[in-house]
Formats: sequence, structure tokens, C-alpha cells
Amino acid sequence: MFSFNIISESPNTLARTGLLETTHGLIRTPVFMPVGTLGTVKSLSPEELTEAGAQIILGNTYHLYLRPGCEVIRLFSGLHRFMNWNLPILTDSGGFQVFSLAKISKVREEGWDFQSHIDGSRHLLSPEKAMEIQVCLDSDIMMCLDQCIPYPADREEAETALELTARWAKRCKAAWEEHHLGRNALFGIVQGGMFEDLRSRSAESLIEIAFDGYAVGGLSVGEPKELMYDIAEFTLPQLPNDKPKYIMGVGTPQDLVELVFRGADMFDCVMPTRNARNGQLFTQYGTLNITNSQFKDDTNPIDSDCSCYTCRNYSRAYLRHLYMARELLSYRLNSIHNIHYFTHLMAQIREAIDKGKFEAFRKAFYARSELC
Repeated sequence: MFSFNIISESPNTLARTGLLETTHGLIRTPVFMPVGTLGTVKSLSPEELTEAGAQIILGNTYHLYLRPGCEVIRLFSGLHRFMNWNLPILTDSGGFQVFSLAKISKVREEGWDFQSHIDGSRHLLSPEKAMEIQVCLDSDIMMCLDQCIPYPADREEAETALELTARWAKRCKAAWEEHHLGRNALFGIVQGGMFEDLRSRSAESLIEIAFDGYAVGGLSVGEPKELMYDIAEFTLPQLPNDKPKYIMGVGTPQDLVELVFRGADMFDCVMPTRNARNGQLFTQYGTLNITNSQFKDDTNPIDSDCSCYTCRNYSRAYLRHLYMARELLSYRLNSIHNIHYFTHLMAQIREAIDKGKFEAFRKAFYARSELC
């Protein structure tokens, strides 16, 4: 039920377009996945996401396990019917959230031992438990449990984490093979910190296990931008070209262009909706802060060339008024625009690659926009 086929490749770059086939539909890559942590992309309905061009969204194993819990989601035979989203869903393993959000978390061979950030209850998120939860969610693409490390991390810490991640990946694959429903894909996650040889070791160990796709984890965690690009540029070619390559937790419009250039196929980030709730809007000419007084009487849309629902119907002046008044409609309209901007950017990238003009597109992108 899952396949990936390359459609076109960019001359002189590693950019390519592809087609992912899942149980809940086809996905054109490169693709940006809006983040729906709690079974919702904040402030937006599934219908608004579809109109904005979203092909697939991301759900979070950690959060959905703690609330509402699998007991509830099983009543709906999975996350799709629970949240009324009929297109593909990718779920992350929950490891990053345990690492970053749990009140007390400790990593050990069995898994992540943590205390819930909601009620203080204690839990063990093992590789087997991560698979069990994702089978309950019935996501189209599931992620292996990995050990996340902070930046900066020394070599010993990075090496220990990648070795544990590799052992967990084997356990995830075994649990997935035993319990999955025959229609879900499983991706492994490359770790290794900012050390190229460790990244190679991590990739080799995952390829030996064999997954449907491969993710590059541990980036966009505070490292300098150029270092992120360097590690991605080194790591992506280490992964099988006939499998989708996913950069986790990234990123800005500039990041998407640069990482597609380096061969990445999939991305996710909370930036479109989080920034929307803070009044920052993305346009082809750079970012716009709707709180600025210059927009108080501006009758123009956010971007005159944007075809999103917000730009078709509302002015900068009205959007500024809503935001300054802290009206809930502000978050919704801003989020609609930002999600549309990201999905439209990816559509433009795909078109440029298909036409063999991605290098020209990349140059034009920088010519007309600020570095975000």
C-alpha cells in the first residue's frame, strides 16, 4: 500500500520530484507537512487545510497518547476519522517531545522513562510502545523511536545516542512487522549530531535494517544555519535514492529551498501557524509583521499575487485590527495564509524541477525575497 517513485530530477542539483502512494492518497514531493500536534493544525479545520493545499499533515504520538489516549481514538478506528481528515497522516514517535516537554525524563535501554507534563503521571515510551500507539493512530507513515540530543553535544554523547537509536530501530521494525495493519509505512531516523562519520554510521545501520523511508533528525536544534545545511548535504546522499528523504522539524522558506536543492523530499515545521499567531506573515517578498502601524489603513491584501482565502477576502488593515484586538479570527486567517504560502512554495518548487528550471527558480527566490 506504500510506494515512492521519482518523477523528475533537476540537472546540476540533487533536487527531485516524486510520488508517494499511501492508503489515504497520493502525495507529490517535495512536500511540506503542516503540524497537527493534538489532532488539529491549530485554528484550522480539515476543509481549510485542504483548500490551502495541504497534502499530508503530521500528528504527535506523545501528545495523543497522553490526551485523549488510545482508548478514545480506537473508538474511531484511528486518527483520520477521529479528526475528520481523509488525506495521509505522518506521526512522529514522541521521542523529541519526551526529551523537550516531559517534566522529568530519563533515557535507558528500555526506552524513555518520563513524567507527563499534563498531570505528572509516569510512563515508559519504549520502541514497542511507540509502535503500539502509532498502530492505534493508524497513521500512513510511522516513525521509529529515537534518542534526541541537544546542541551542542560532544562526540561521546552523539555516538551513544546513535547506537541506542539503532538498537531501538531494530525493535521498532520488529514490533511494526508484528502489529501493523499492512497499510502503514515505517521510517527510520538518522542521528549522529554534527559529526559526519557518525551520521554515516547511523545511516548505514538503518539501511541494513531496511525502512520504507529515512528521516534526518537532530537538525534545527539551535545549530548555525550553515552547519545545518552542511550536515544535511552530507547525510542526504548517504540514504537510498529510491526512498523518500525527510528532514524533520524544518523550517523557513529559505530552508525548504536549500534543502530541496540538497535532495530532501519531505519537511514539517510549526512555523507557519506559530508565526501566524504571533502576527508574522510570509510573502514572496519576505515576512510581514501585521502589528506594524503602517498597515493600520492599508487596503491591500497580504500579498496581491496570493490566491489564498485570506488574501482574496481581507485587507492588511482588517487583519491588523483583528490581531491588535486579539480576536480569534486573526489566528485563523493568518494561519490560512501562511499554510497556503508554504504549500504554494512547494508547488512552485515541484513545477520548477519538473521543467528543469529549479536553479533559475532558486535564484529568483533570493532575488525577490528576504532571507527569513
